[in-house]
Amino acid sequence: MGSEQGALRAGLDELVDVTSRVRDAIESVATGRPSLAWLTVAVLLAEGHLLVEDVPGVGKTTLAKALARSIDCQVGRIQFTPDLLPSDLTGVNIFRAQTHEFEFRPGPVFSNIVIGDEINRASPKTQSALLECMEEGQTTVDGTTHRLPRPFLVVATQNPVEMEGTYPLPEAQRDRFMARLTVGYPDHDAEMLMLDRQEATSPLAHLAPVTTGATMLRLADLVRHVYAAPAVKQYVLELVGATRGHTALRLGASPRASLQLLKAAKASAAMAGREHVLPDDVQALAVPVIAHRLILTTETRLQGTTPQDVVTQIVERTPVPPAPGRR
Repeated sequence: MGSEQGALRAGLDELVDVTSRVRDAIESVATGRPSLAWLTVAVLLAEGHLLVEDVPGVGKTTLAKALARSIDCQVGRIQFTPDLLPSDLTGVNIFRAQTHEFEFRPGPVFSNIVIGDEINRASPKTQSALLECMEEGQTTVDGTTHRLPRPFLVVATQNPVEMEGTYPLPEAQRDRFMARLTVGYPDHDAEMLMLDRQEATSPLAHLAPVTTGATMLRLADLVRHVYAAPAVKQYVLELVGATRGHTALRLGASPRASLQLLKAAKASAAMAGREHVLPDDVQALAVPVIAHRLILTTETRLQGTTPQDVVTQIVERTPVPPAPGRR
């Protein structure tokens, strides 16, 4: 046990150093919003997928590109449009006359980091092509199953549903994303810094990799060994369970939300250099992990309440267990 703890401690020291450099690289582009970089890296370590939602022009795609540029791995980018077909994502079998055989030509999902730009501008049929990829790390084309590379992270950007030419993501698709973040407008100082930095050139042009995909995969495996006490797991279940049957909600969070909240909390603890999860880790991730899975009742929506408001209220009302120590 002592040697295992020593290996975990050494691994966490490396994890803190590597993730700090990745976050710095992202923050050099996503100016003045460190919470975006923190959540993005936490989702990557927890082997989840990230949904980035906001109005055009606030840096959703730039954030995704910054993550991809900071890690030396294969990157695929998909611009979702209404005429996009599922095969444009997953790939197709092409008949070769010379060999009289079909040859599989992989699509952009066969990458370590897949940037799906404006995912809700594609039809539901095309959106659903990502379901198997995101959940099982594989895709099936013409009856043949192909494994996707690891690490595998989908960073999808989405415009608000009220905008012209958008399709709302189905509940099953939203539930596949570990977390959703809203970029928001930068404050005055951050926007001024952005003008200074990007007046002559894009910061992405000078962004060099600070780690590799293989390293991130190894660190993600390490995150699984971060300890979560029974009281912390119970706390996760109470937060998620409180959304089911809530009077303001038509649909609560699924069991997948519980699992992904715990995984993200472990990643948060690891990034802080801890071998164990604290209730604070769970609280910090409750809104981004749970809120996008909820569906409000019509009455609640008309009152101006948001899913984020409901999750915040649940966190405030749920008793917090005492902070557990390490094993």
